[in-house]
Amino acid sequence: MSMIGELNFFLGFQIKQVKGGIFIHQEKYCRDLVKKFKMGDCKPISTPMSTNEHLDADVDGKPIDQSTYRSMIGSLLYLTASRPDIMFSVCLCARFQAAPKESHLTAVKRILRYLKHTPSIGLWYPEGAKLELLGYSDSNFAGYRVDRKSTSGGCHLLGRSLVSWSSKKQNCVALSTAEVEYIAAGACCSQILYMKQSLLDFGVVCGSVPLLCDNESAAKIAKNPVQHSRTKHIDIRHHFLRDHEAKGDITITGVRSEEQLADIFTKPLGEETFCRLRKAPEGHEVRTILSSQGGLKVKICVSGSDNTLFDFRSSYPTL
Repeated sequence: MSMIGELNFFLGFQIKQVKGGIFIHQEKYCRDLVKKFKMGDCKPISTPMSTNEHLDADVDGKPIDQSTYRSMIGSLLYLTASRPDIMFSVCLCARFQAAPKESHLTAVKRILRYLKHTPSIGLWYPEGAKLELLGYSDSNFAGYRVDRKSTSGGCHLLGRSLVSWSSKKQNCVALSTAEVEYIAAGACCSQILYMKQSLLDFGVVCGSVPLLCDNESAAKIAKNPVQHSRTKHIDIRHHFLRDHEAKGDITITGVRSEEQLADIFTKPLGEETFCRLRKAPEGHEVRTILSSQGGLKVKICVSGSDNTLFDFRSSYPTL
């Protein structure tokens, strides 16, 4: 092996290391993706999915080329490695790869229109952040119209940086919002335990990790050792969440719905809410600037609010 300098590009990922931290994005891959599927002249849009859009099997819809649709989904799934903001919409569209219809293709094209509007979004990892683990858990009750199964969403932050995220349809049909949120919190707990062990291997000891859930009933079920008639229908395998709460591995904490960061992984959101959840942590913005020599520079500047805990954004016009 030979040292060829600072890492800038790896498997489609662009890495920019600056004084304030590290910025990871896939801008080039994103722009190439839009061109590949002939969406270069499309009209940009500010959200990847409409709040009024409810995809289903569309049995009577017009079939489309399966290989093209699968190619689009595969390319978008690779992009979710640095673009959590499209995680839910891409995973939803991926459920219809067996028999895609025009309505599904329209939904995928909207994602591409959103990517054209925000090609330079990425992940920002500031230096000097404390290694404190934090989890967010949320769900969308019976949101999938095909089989009425719910969608679990979760994200985990290490310090101020997003390090893990997920959007997944649950395996069984839930009978209440409390059950849905409880199952989603259980999945989030599993990831927290895995991350705690991984950090321990590096000598980082985490105490009781806060797990933020916006459903009061689910939080009370995790804290209440009494099994009563209203919780008997919840499968026993999900009650390990209660065990780890009792052991002190996690702490179930309430959070207001408007501050629930995992909401972006469970359902389509309006433009105002969607953009608010993408706001930068600690007031940092990342702007992409072209130098006179054509080289890429990244400028870190301070702006606005520092209330939001995580961000996917550096989407600003090139100066």
